[in-house]
Amino acid sequence: MVDTSQERMFIMGNTRREFTPEFKDEAVKLVINTGRAVATVARELGVNEATLGRWVNLFKASQDAGEAGITETEKAELLRLRKENADLKLDRAFLK
Repeated sequence: MVDTSQERMFIMGNTRREFTPEFKDEAVKLVINTGRAVATVARELGVNEATLGRWVNLFKASQDAGEAGITETEKAELLRLRKENADLKLDRAFLK
């Protein structure tokens, strides 16, 4: 017989939540623009404090590195558009 608490820990340990770039951007904006603590915002959003802290630090580092104004949402869209552009070029080449 398996101890149910160990079984739950095993199942929970393998579950990884994915967050959209839009969600990450909004969470970071809540911390940056309101001046509220990372822990408070993380608790309200149901996100691990360390995870939100990492997102905020990445945002601040990108601002310091001169990537002013480009958000996770914009990065995701840029990648999507580049892929779409490559696919369209292949389609065009095939049709020629």
